[in-house]
Amino acid sequence: MSVEHVLLDADGVLQRSAPDPVGLLSAWAGERAEELAHALWRAERGPLRGEGDFVEALERIVPAYADVAPGELYDALWRDIAVSEESLALAGRLRAAGLGVHLGTNQHRQRAELMRSELGYDEHFDVSCYSWELGTKKPEPAYFEIAVERIGAAPAQVLFVDDVAANVEAARAVGLRAVHWHLDEGHDVLLEALAGHGLPLGEAGAA
Repeated sequence: MSVEHVLLDADGVLQRSAPDPVGLLSAWAGERAEELAHALWRAERGPLRGEGDFVEALERIVPAYADVAPGELYDALWRDIAVSEESLALAGRLRAAGLGVHLGTNQHRQRAELMRSELGYDEHFDVSCYSWELGTKKPEPAYFEIAVERIGAAPAQVLFVDDVAANVEAARAVGLRAVHWHLDEGHDVLLEALAGHGLPLGEAGAA
């Protein structure tokens, strides 16, 4: 069964997040930076599945650890997104070749809305699978099962690209084809991997 769809992760594949989150948290929270990081991580787990509101949780948590406005912290850590134009161009190239190209990402509601509206991701992808809308997140098997159902394809027809090994392994366990890749590796590496799955991309490096 040939690949007819590509499902692309966002952070690490299509975009980069805040370049130094540890440094920012340390500047704001000092010795309590690690505690704050864990508190934020725990608070986001539910909202990534659409359970609860992350921004409201952040407004409760941040004042207990740091002397920074919760909104300022949120903007610096979650709204600071650098889109890879090369990755978006590749997505367009795949669509032009006749493939379905889709977004598969773990995001809470506010960040997903930012990506949809301000970054214009809806224009680049046929189906968008934001975890908060699906009610499940990577690497849970249900995430991939719902994603392929939304795409309308058999798992083996979908090639998934993600920078997290656990997510790649989970996708393969559900039956998707998958590539483990991060922006830092360079797009030539990704092009070679995609070509290895029979995608019509021409010569590697010709993006």
